[in-house]
Amino acid sequence: MKVAVIGLGSMGQRRIRLIKQYNETYEIFGIDTMEERCKDCREKLGIKTYPSISEMKQNENVSCAFVCTSPLSHSAIIKDCLAHDLHVFTEINLIEDGYDENIKTAKEKGLRLFLSSTFLYRDEVAYIKKACRAAKDGKLNYIYHIGQYLPNWHPWEDYRKVFYANPRTNGCREIMAIDMPWILDIFGKVKNFTAMKSKNSDLDIEFNDNVYIMMEHENGNKGVFVCDVVTPKTERSFEVYGENFFLSWDGSATGIKEWRPDPTAENPNKVELHNVDIYGNSAENRNEYAAFVVENAYLNEIKAFFEYVNDGKTPVYTFEDDRDLLKMIGEIEK
Repeated sequence: MKVAVIGLGSMGQRRIRLIKQYNETYEIFGIDTMEERCKDCREKLGIKTYPSISEMKQNENVSCAFVCTSPLSHSAIIKDCLAHDLHVFTEINLIEDGYDENIKTAKEKGLRLFLSSTFLYRDEVAYIKKACRAAKDGKLNYIYHIGQYLPNWHPWEDYRKVFYANPRTNGCREIMAIDMPWILDIFGKVKNFTAMKSKNSDLDIEFNDNVYIMMEHENGNKGVFVCDVVTPKTERSFEVYGENFFLSWDGSATGIKEWRPDPTAENPNKVELHNVDIYGNSAENRNEYAAFVVENAYLNEIKAFFEYVNDGKTPVYTFEDDRDLLKMIGEIEK
């Protein structure tokens, strides 16, 4: 199989590394308008590069593409990929631009559209989902806080020049788009919500830098979802509880702790949290990323994409699912 990776920044290079890891026989081509990035990938990753999809297709029989550019460019690039008969894997889009047209075109041409939702492919999230479903408490409550100071997201570049400083694709919106899919997958569709937001920092941005959302789910679960780009300490803190169930997660590969009552103990209600070993020694991290960035999940969704393309296996998160979520995020931001 021949695969194109469009956008050769940090995420594009990560996808190239992991596609090679998934199947070393796949031939990978890079596409970027910046010659410096193309040269870097030719030298470091040993791939052939092109400045455009059309030029690549004139020379290579590529069948699928990974769109790894900034979100505002995704719609037009996906449209171009479909016009060149390419199956598409795209990083999160953050805006609904072109969704209806691209979904329609893909169906008409029999092409696959696959949307990244990395946390849905985390083994920790799968464990949390299984534990919550096994809890006999019925309705559960959760509290989830994700935050990181915006200039620290990519400390090697000016935050004001990156897409997450743009009001349409802002940092809080990105956090919601990344983390809400797995929250909704575990706790169910949202029945109603209340949102509070404000700008608390002196950051040079034109959007609310912190958002508090209280959600009631259709099945009676309820929770608080908090995201911000203000806190100086990188934070990912999740707790879920019922009368006889408690689980916490700090977002890292080793960060799940769980309590359940022990009917054989002298005091069955004594609170003792036990670490849950999800990966053993198999969790993969790279030094340039925070501890909660686990490479395994990125590889898992690449595998899911090729299973969708080659075998027709339906992905866990679709463009239609994302369109509904983006509409909800739009309501939250109003």
